Amino acid sequence: MKKWIKEIVPYFIIVLVVVLIRSFIVTPVRVQGSSMAPTLKDGEILLLKKYDKSYHRFAIVVLNKNGSKLIKRIIGLPGEHIAYKESHLYINGEEIKEEFLPKDLEFSDFDTILLGQEKIPEGYYLVLGDNRNNSTDSRIFGFVKKEEIAGATSFRLFPFHKIGGIS
Repeated sequence: MKKWIKEIVPYFIIVLVVVLIRSFIVTPVRVQGSSMAPTLKDGEILLLKKYDKSYHRFAIVVLNKNGSKLIKRIIGLPGEHIAYKESHLYINGEEIKEEFLPKDLEFSDFDTILLGQEKIPEGYYLVLGDNRNNSTDSRIFGFVKKEEIAGATSFRLFPFHKIGGIS
């Protein structure tokens, strides 16, 4: 009996470590759909960092929204007024470049006032998909609570020819 316990303990420890890492540190997440194109494509696998809860502008995050996992980009931070005019981003009235978007992308104007707020409330974020014409995002479901964000990602695991950092 002791020999059997000695043999199984290392396997138990390995399983426990893997479960803890996936629960609290990092876990893989699969892109579903085209809302983050051209940055991310359907079927790609990313590494989600669960431990870092300090989110910054343009970070790619995974949301737990209505029982689904959505991958979006943070555009607006708490306390900011966000507006899009002629496909250009304005934060508190100042134009900000979005280098990750195709230069010829055109999409509808938007303003945080359309969500019933002049500025993004404390503890909330405005998130959009990079494929602005085909994305269910804050323009549809409103601001996102910080607690709804599972984590941020900046590393692609698959496909292997694209492995590495994303922005």
